[in-house]
This record gives sequence, structure tokens and C-alpha cells, in this order.
Amino acid sequence: MTRIAFFGHDAADAAVRRRVKSFVGDGLEVTGFMMRRRDSDPEWENVDLGKTRDGAFLQRIAQVFKGARKAAAHREKLADADLIYARNLDMLACAFLAKRYAKLDTPVIYESLDVHRLLVRKDIVGRTVRFLERSLLKRSRALVVSSPGFIKNHFERYYAGQYKAYLVENRLSADADFGPRPCGDVCSESAASKKITLGWVGNLRCQRSFNLLCALADAFPHAVEVHLHGLPARTEIPVFEPEIDARQNVRYFGSYQSPEDLSGIYASLDVVWAGDFMEAGYNSVWLLPNRIYEGGYYATPSIAPAGTETAAWLQRHGCGFVVEEPLETELPKLIEKLVSDRSEITRYVNVLNALPEDIFIQPAGFMRDVVRTSLGGESAT
Repeated sequence: MTRIAFFGHDAADAAVRRRVKSFVGDGLEVTGFMMRRRDSDPEWENVDLGKTRDGAFLQRIAQVFKGARKAAAHREKLADADLIYARNLDMLACAFLAKRYAKLDTPVIYESLDVHRLLVRKDIVGRTVRFLERSLLKRSRALVVSSPGFIKNHFERYYAGQYKAYLVENRLSADADFGPRPCGDVCSESAASKKITLGWVGNLRCQRSFNLLCALADAFPHAVEVHLHGLPARTEIPVFEPEIDARQNVRYFGSYQSPEDLSGIYASLDVVWAGDFMEAGYNSVWLLPNRIYEGGYYATPSIAPAGTETAAWLQRHGCGFVVEEPLETELPKLIEKLVSDRSEITRYVNVLNALPEDIFIQPAGFMRDVVRTSLGGESAT
């Protein structure tokens, strides 16, 4: 059995948990070497590399060195691994430092799920961080990205020919129990008289998205209800609960378990917001968020800003709403249209139900094949 040492940025993060489950479901053995943003009790064997804080970049840099020392102190566990899998640039640096401290030559895969704002800066800071990424990328066995936008707009621009890339989208894991897909026409006569329920699910980290949804709630107090599921990034949305408390048609449900809670969440929604402006102009334009796959599986159409990789994905599959700028005026126009006539929601629901499941679910064995081919073996598919 192939053994993986997984260097993760947050042991409690839902996406980290999903990746571990996909490894284990594909028959791979995982030992975590992970930081944490809050206290957690991982389901896998885990070496705690210390606590970090959102937005605290200097603290996170210091923790990379401390974490590498802690990982190297568990040399036996690290040496048992056939492969090191490092998520995000800071954990890639931590993994290579741990290898050096422990005097190991284990191959490394770099998983980049976000292109951080520091990496796109034009000044000496940006050039320095890109120099670090280039040097570590060249020494990595493979690169994993969740969106082709990252390859086109970042890696090909700065490091062309210096990596072997795999596209691993943020799909649901094949081995997870997320229940059956819905069927039937959700926009029956009874549904047509109900409020439009718009959800924002996942990392709630975008002030502009929050403002847009609150404005929709104000514009349609009796026709629209906004549901928020996830944890807010306090560094990005400093005033959160007071804005929710001020509106009777905005409901905050807090954190959730994925995939266990997804069925209930999406069953309560008519549409899901899939926009992000936390890093507008680069990462937010290039990414493909979890919610388009989750919502797609549960036949909940997404709404995305035009000109983004997410909008291109929705248009390619013909399964969601794309809204042009300025969103402050165009998004309310769309919602007003849907309030008066839900037939377009019904049409997209039917499209989503007809799409193949592997658009939303990662096939069994997919991660095993990525690992096998990166290590020089043959793919099983």
C-alpha cells in the first residue's frame, strides 16, 4: 500500500478532510503533518505542527520553520511515506524543510488550490515569493491544481516547462456517503408561491459577496431568503452577525460537516451564490469553487459573475446563471425575474439532473492514479 505524508495548512478544513478521504477511499494510507487554525480531532493519524491564524503572514512564516522541526522530530513516520503531498505554498516549504532536517529524499507533490495575492504582486515581494515557488516547484514530482485557470494565468506565465500538472477539480469523493441525487420537478405550483432561497455555502470570505446578498435581502424582504452556511473569515468580513441580525430574511447556520450535511443544505436552496472577490482580478477569477460541484450534484443551480472561470464552467455545461457587471444592479434584476417566474430555475435543475455524475463526483481510483503516475507507474484508467 502506498503511504502518503500529507502536509496540510489546517487539519479542520473541510477541503483537507475531503482530500484525505479521497486518498483513503482509493486505498492509500495517510499520515497527516498538519497545522491547525482551531482545535480539531482529525479522523486520521496526525502529527500536529502547531496553530496558525488567518491573515497572520509573519506568524505563518515562523510556523513553517517550527512545523518543519516538529515533523522531522517524527522521522520514523515521515520516512515511512512513499510520497509527501503538500497543500499550498507555505506547507510545500514546510515539507521540503522537514525533508532536509530529517535527511530524506522522499518525492513531493505540490497541490495549489489558490494563487495567493503575494504571488501576483509586481514588486520585490512578489518576485521573491515567485522565486521560492519556482525553486520548490522544480524540485517537486508533480503539480496538482483544482482549476485550469491557475495553469493558464499563473503557472504557464511564470514557470512554463518546469512542472508536470494534474487537474483535480473540487468534486465530491466517490467513496463518500452524500445520498442520492434529487429527482422530479422542484418548481411545482406550490413551490412557485414560496420565497426564492439563495445560499452561500463554504468559505465565507468575501465582503463584496456578503454585501450583495444583504442588499438582495433588503430589496426583496418578502420574496427572498438568504441562507449562509460555513464560517466567516473575520479578517475579510469584520462585521458579520450584526448585519444578519438586522435582517429577518437572512439566516446564518454556522459550520457544517461535508459531505454529511450537504444533502440537507442544498435541499433547502433554490440557487447558490458562486462568486468570490476576495482576490479580485486574479485568484477569484481563476478558481472553481466546491459549491458548483456540490450544488450541481444536488441539482441546485449556481449564479456566477461573468468573466470568471466559474462562469465559463457553468456556460460549458449549460447549467447555471451568469451575471454581468455591475452586479449591484444586474444581480437584483436576475432575482426579480426569478421571483416572478421560476421556470429558468426549473430548466437548469433538469439540466443538472441529466448531466453525468462524474462531472460532480471524482471517480474511484482517480487520486490513486495521480499518485501512481507521478511516482512513475502506470495509470489504472
